[in-house]
Amino acid sequence: MGHNVVCAAGLLVVQADILTYATVGQLFVRELQREHFQNEFEPFLYGRVFNDPMVFKCNRELFPDLPRWLRFTQRHPYDNGFLYGTPLQGDLGKNTVEIFVTNKRSYDTFKERLVINVGPAVKQMPYQAEFFIELREIEKVLPSEVQNEIKKDIQMIWGTDKLDYVNITSALDRGGRVPLPLAGHYEGVYVKLGSDQPYSKCLRRLQTEDHQRECKAGGKIAGDCSVCTIPANCVTWCKSVLIDLSRPVPPPPAPTVGSGILAWGGEFNPPDSPPDRDFLPEYIVTVIIPFILAIILCLILAYVMCCRREGVQKRDAKTLDIQLYHYHTIHDNSSELRTMADGRSGAPQPRSTLPMFNARTGEKAAPQYPFDSVHIPLIMAQQ
Repeated sequence: MGHNVVCAAGLLVVQADILTYATVGQLFVRELQREHFQNEFEPFLYGRVFNDPMVFKCNRELFPDLPRWLRFTQRHPYDNGFLYGTPLQGDLGKNTVEIFVTNKRSYDTFKERLVINVGPAVKQMPYQAEFFIELREIEKVLPSEVQNEIKKDIQMIWGTDKLDYVNITSALDRGGRVPLPLAGHYEGVYVKLGSDQPYSKCLRRLQTEDHQRECKAGGKIAGDCSVCTIPANCVTWCKSVLIDLSRPVPPPPAPTVGSGILAWGGEFNPPDSPPDRDFLPEYIVTVIIPFILAIILCLILAYVMCCRREGVQKRDAKTLDIQLYHYHTIHDNSSELRTMADGRSGAPQPRSTLPMFNARTGEKAAPQYPFDSVHIPLIMAQQ
């Protein structure tokens, strides 16, 4: 009984794989809805729905990338993601895709596995056509509602209801330019549909030379019979092409088998050796002359730095005595003030502030300075 309880509890933790099917030669689209994964993140509050931004990352199991036929797109964390693509004959079998969902609010991560079983082609679509929708982006075309709107317009052009999507491709994957981030600028989408019914008369005009000439001229297309109930779904007629697979493609011609003996081409005459070349002028221009100029500049710099220096003795000899005395006085006073600042209690009183006594009268006299404002001009006048 205890073992059964443990096994039951373990099964509750395992997430069941999501199974889906795809057909060779037909478009496969899987929409990853944020509302589906919102319940996997906390908090779990009854009656309250959160709208958290989420980022999807998809890859093939045990591989860093998706299968070669599958692509993924998500424009914004608040938008749903789309897995889309068209499997080929070599993609038959089981394709396991790991889906990692990151909640950008709480940064919690949830993992889910999507198993895509690719089966053989069911419908034969020898008649295919590719249309370019200029005013659309890939995320806006992949929803099923928009696909049905586009299909209805093309059914009116084709004249049949037996149409199926073969592929949807962004113009950026075809080498298109990235649109400006402004309103009214779109990347464009290529939509390919197929059917077992032949083309209508209007569609067959796409293969005529007159149509190609009008498209190169850039004027109005006379045979434009496109129908669009919504302006954003209008087809660019000059970028639409027909892909007729009903006619078997002739195999390439088989290579002709020769005798296996090469034709005689004459004796081989090797080219003569090139003439001798004197590299001395180039060596002088590229090495010697720059080296001489560098030596001259070094000598000039050494002369300026070593021989043109004035020196302390020459500078003092050219300086007036009164200026030198003022300089030394300022220097000594500054040193004395620093000494007083270090320790005010033990520092002696400056000599310039000590009171002076007259030896004869015993009275205090004003401090005597070697030079005052009267003597300085006289000394300078004498010099």
